[in-house]
Amino acid sequence: MSNIQVFKVLNNNVIIANHPQFQEVVVIGKGIGFNCKVGDDLPLASVEKMFILTNEHEQEQYKQLVPQVAEHLIEIVNEGILYIKEHSKVPLNEHIHIALTDHISFAIKRYDQGIVLQNPFIFETKEMYPEEYAMAEYVVELIRKGFNVDLEEDEIGFVALHIHSALTDQHVNEVKKQSQLVAYLVELVEKSMDYNIPRDSLDYSRFITHLRFALERVRSGKIEKEISSLDKLLYKEFPELYSLAWKMTKIMEQKLLKPVYPSEVSYLTVHLQRLYEKKTDADDKNNA
Repeated sequence: MSNIQVFKVLNNNVIIANHPQFQEVVVIGKGIGFNCKVGDDLPLASVEKMFILTNEHEQEQYKQLVPQVAEHLIEIVNEGILYIKEHSKVPLNEHIHIALTDHISFAIKRYDQGIVLQNPFIFETKEMYPEEYAMAEYVVELIRKGFNVDLEEDEIGFVALHIHSALTDQHVNEVKKQSQLVAYLVELVEKSMDYNIPRDSLDYSRFITHLRFALERVRSGKIEKEISSLDKLLYKEFPELYSLAWKMTKIMEQKLLKPVYPSEVSYLTVHLQRLYEKKTDADDKNNA
């Protein structure tokens, strides 16, 4: 069998299909779903320059993400990931489709709202990951042209970290230690908020991704001492969440035996606020 059979069309650029080897898969590619109908057969050769998500967990998260983002964004991010793949020496982790699409969608929303997150690690990122940074420049330029948004250099640094994450694998012992610390931090947040974050949700994936990047930044060993106006604003608007974020950074310091950037408190507070909004929505539904 050399065909995949269309099971569901999510949009013009994403379909769910039955694959001869991997069974149900998510297939991503420019225009792949255009004029497709359930039951149509597509030659595998036609997805040669597209991506097939075979991991079941990644499939489910991507299905959740697609309805939340602009269809044009899927097309542009796909083009960017193809560029990364063509300029990389190692395979890409499938999760980049979720992480990069979600991050860029959130960055565009922040841009529209006039919110700018400064990246205090931009110089370290350029120094440590020059190849990933160059790829990130290409991807951000695609976004600038495709959505007419003037994303700053800070975003290039963030995208570079996503690319680095998809291209590298840590030693199993380091991964285990990191996983244990992340699990401990998640448990702390859930107890503090009295909210169990659904493990199969996009929110959980976002939070875990942020914690993973935060720990990676801590291991760089450099400290950003400046407290920006964003820190002061978040402390004033969300004092309890800011306090929780501060406590989390102290735990990171104790477990990793390394200092933590003060700016990490702000980044954590932003993510905690998103989780708190989800908790509030869930409580409202349960009480309705």
